[in-house]
Amino acid sequence: MSTVSTVNGGISFWYAHQGTPAPREPLPGDSTADVCIVGGGYTGLWTAYYLKKAVPFLNITVLEAKFCGYGASGRNGGWLYNGVAGRDRYAKLHGHDAAVRLQKAMNDTVDEVVRVAAEEKIDADIHRGGVLEVACTPAQLARLKDFHAVEIAFGETDRTLHGARETAERVRVSGAVGSTWTPHGARLHPAKLVTGLADAVEALGVTIHESTPVTEIRPKHAVTPYGTVRAPYILRCTEGFTAGLKGQKRTWLPMNSSMIATEPLPASVWETLGWDGRETLGDMAHAYMYAQRTADDRIALGGRGVPYRYGSATDNEGRTQPATIEALRELLIRLFPTTAGARIDHAWSGVLGVPRDWCATVTLDRSTGLGWAGGYVGSGVATTNLAARTLRDLIQQDSGQSGPTELTALPWVNHRVRRWEPEPLRWLGVHGMYAAYRAADRRERTSPRPATDGIAKIADRLSGRG
Repeated sequence: MSTVSTVNGGISFWYAHQGTPAPREPLPGDSTADVCIVGGGYTGLWTAYYLKKAVPFLNITVLEAKFCGYGASGRNGGWLYNGVAGRDRYAKLHGHDAAVRLQKAMNDTVDEVVRVAAEEKIDADIHRGGVLEVACTPAQLARLKDFHAVEIAFGETDRTLHGARETAERVRVSGAVGSTWTPHGARLHPAKLVTGLADAVEALGVTIHESTPVTEIRPKHAVTPYGTVRAPYILRCTEGFTAGLKGQKRTWLPMNSSMIATEPLPASVWETLGWDGRETLGDMAHAYMYAQRTADDRIALGGRGVPYRYGSATDNEGRTQPATIEALRELLIRLFPTTAGARIDHAWSGVLGVPRDWCATVTLDRSTGLGWAGGYVGSGVATTNLAARTLRDLIQQDSGQSGPTELTALPWVNHRVRRWEPEPLRWLGVHGMYAAYRAADRRERTSPRPATDGIAKIADRLSGRG
């Protein structure tokens, strides 16, 4: 397998595949709005969409630093699925039934995204094959069985558990000894979804200004180099780029994730792999991978490379380290040996937002009009949609246009979390955590024991994930 001709960066393969959108005009100067949304990714665009649909006369402005979908929304793995960061913690804080309601809302959100994409004629290569998560070691299999049982307890009664043979009938992953599958998932092309959503929002009458970085958010003000937008509601929808805003350096940690995409694979390779259902594919490793079979028959596969840059720095063009490309290539071959001769066409990276307690949140401060949503920890393709509909309901409730709803009563609403530690503790902690997870994965691959490696357990406790 060659990486000599691999395109590294250029935002992502998804944009190399379809092209970047035509640029929109930057903010021309000071202006006013009813709602100002900072960030033109999934969260911001979905929020604009649902608010404008609910209240057509609202004057809504979206401010985007680069172009809509420049961040994680145009770089992710294309997993539209029902996972939500922090559900188990919310069960501890608010009770099991509250977390079950959150999970049901996430299950329904997969259907909602598919519905809106069809209604708005957004062709995002959506294929509803569900989500298959595999185990390749005894320790992974034990975790997978525990995970499956927990998901059933949270109401996923349509989830199924498979042994090695049934797993191979779906996807022939080398060494897989078991899997769990849920129908609440779909594969999609991330950039096609976000660019189509931006067009749909604009068609509704929402104003989008690109190339307009917001440097500071304060009550009723979004400050940019070109002017200030004043609005009763200012919504921060900046996910992994939140640390770049004044006063937000330690709010959410920008975690790096990297991906590779192969060349289109021939029918002979797919005959060895199966994957006819085009399920999104993950595993039960501590440093886990995520993958999809694309519409044009490539494998796009991702995982953590260098997980964090000192000082919460973020990249600009999506380049990733050569060592990360090589590690992902080796993982691809280990999982699918018949891909060993395939070319790696593209490699890229992006950042996702991680709160200190690893819990996604939606908040509206009624005293200031400031709102935000995010901290999806890599599960944002669907979660952004639920967050947006929740922000819509919170604003309508606050403005007296409606009362409480099922969404405003979900346990992640108005959840507060402490800030991340200052540097160098933040850098040392994150790099130490992922070094421990990789070491645990290596040890588990050669161990017959079904127990999770002790190094990973320590890392879970120290990171706040356990």
